[in-house]
Amino acid sequence: QVQLVESGGGLVQAGGSLTLSCAISGRTHDSYHMSWFRQAPGKERAFVGAIAWSGGGTYYIDSVKGRFTVSRDKAKNLVLLQMTNLEPEDTARYYCAAREHHTLVVLQTAGNYDYWGQGTQVTVSS
Repeated sequence: QVQLVESGGGLVQAGGSLTLSCAISGRTHDSYHMSWFRQAPGKERAFVGAIAWSGGGTYYIDSVKGRFTVSRDKAKNLVLLQMTNLEPEDTARYYCAAREHHTLVVLQTAGNYDYWGQGTQVTVSS
């Protein structure tokens, strides 16, 4: 079992920055991918980015490339989502998720994940 707890959300003006944290407890595996999803009101939960827990390789959706960075601190069992140049369209509840390694197509689908945190709200004002 893996437990995930997100923190760091808040209200920020457009152009501002926030860093979200995902604290991991329980069994962690080098074979896992750790991902960030977001869900805006009335919309489906959508993939944002992911990092391979072992090798550190990352993936992002096009709309956040160059603005968001996913990283991990293996010693502290943390996954971070650094968000810069935030836009009102980034407003959503952000979730951390974990699953075994798989193809990017699988990683991008929320229904394919085994473990989820409770989410943290990010609101970007214009």
